[in-house]
Amino acid sequence: MSGVTDMSVSHEARMVELLQRAREPQAAHVFTRLYEEAALATARWADAQQRAGVHLGPLAGQPVSIKDLYDVAGETTLAGSVVREGEPVAQADAPAVARLRAAGAALIGKTNMTEFAYSGVGINPHRGTPVNPADRQVARIPGGSSSGAAVSVALGLAVAGLGSDTGGSIRVPAALCGLVGFKSTQSRVPTAGAFPLSHTLDTVCAMTRSVRDCLRVDAVLSGAALPVVTRPVKGLRLVVPQTVVLDAMEPAVARAFERALSTLSAAGAELVELPMPELAQVSDINGPVVGGFSAVESWTTLREVMRTQRHRMDPRVAARVAPGEQASAADYLDMHRRRQGWIARVTQVLAPFDALLCPTVPLVAPPIEALRDHDEAFFRANGLLLRNTFLINLLDGCAFSLPCHAPDELPVGLMLAAPGGQDAHLGTVALAVEAALQSVRA
Repeated sequence: MSGVTDMSVSHEARMVELLQRAREPQAAHVFTRLYEEAALATARWADAQQRAGVHLGPLAGQPVSIKDLYDVAGETTLAGSVVREGEPVAQADAPAVARLRAAGAALIGKTNMTEFAYSGVGINPHRGTPVNPADRQVARIPGGSSSGAAVSVALGLAVAGLGSDTGGSIRVPAALCGLVGFKSTQSRVPTAGAFPLSHTLDTVCAMTRSVRDCLRVDAVLSGAALPVVTRPVKGLRLVVPQTVVLDAMEPAVARAFERALSTLSAAGAELVELPMPELAQVSDINGPVVGGFSAVESWTTLREVMRTQRHRMDPRVAARVAPGEQASAADYLDMHRRRQGWIARVTQVLAPFDALLCPTVPLVAPPIEALRDHDEAFFRANGLLLRNTFLINLLDGCAFSLPCHAPDELPVGLMLAAPGGQDAHLGTVALAVEAALQSVRA
């Protein structure tokens, strides 16, 4: 796995260093809990196995962070909120957590997140907001909802951050923090033991520093490695939609995106610009009146909290949950019906291409101060952050966010996406594109 220090150093020594760094000011608000004793014990085990000549898997003894959305046996899953304090503890690890343990991962700690995973910004008024390490001069948002997961990897405190992706919660922070995020097809990894936002859209996945590492983590989480192959970019057919996804791009994003397109084209990829008006239909499909799948389904989970403890919630999260109360059974069933028809249409349009290509998000990370106390700016930024990524959740597709910025620029993400079930082929495409972009990233 990439993103760790010299492999000649023992797992235990590395873990001691990481646990010390996790308490330094730059890591403020990243973790809600550190698993110091367990992480050190796992690191010692990995060292002992190595000394005995036992072949270790790629995650064995490696630090992995866990979003505070997942059940860990003996703990209350807080999901970034204070209203769940005092709730019963989990009786078992979530399957995703259990599989990471079984692979020998050293779970370093639980990471901070947007309350109930309901925002792409990453601000948490209860537990503080992790600062994006990409800018040492300005405190910028990390992206959400897997905010702490992203910063834990960006700071080198974890080789992988287990998060979730309902509308972009892996890919948005990966893009803003300069990481690789992989949103797999939803059915690849069980969602049991993860506090739900939207049963229809929730996806269990992770972010790392490379496509290869994302695939390695996915193999553990899903229990089945994808049959990815190595190939060059030359000959790939990549569609660049001209509807919605290129709107309102900040200049920095536009420059990085155009440079990435030029690099891929020069390497032999065929880039096809296509109108794709289907992408403008999303607001009509995803519950135009009742807030969409996330509002309707989060209301079913949080309705008692909303009725009795709304005053203790992040008001911006509560405002997004509230419309779900107005949904009728007919509204909900109509959303599902419209979605299935839309998936079929978009899948047909994408059939001739290896992947869809667009900016992960149209802006670089805004300063925290600009959004923390300004609702209008917050909701505008949140809408833009989630706009492109949400399309793939609605499609039940798979997607990677790859860094495409130059070393002296704020992070910009390039999204590669495909319909559901095409994870293996998309992994092949992502490896090829990542390799082609190395000249830009050097």
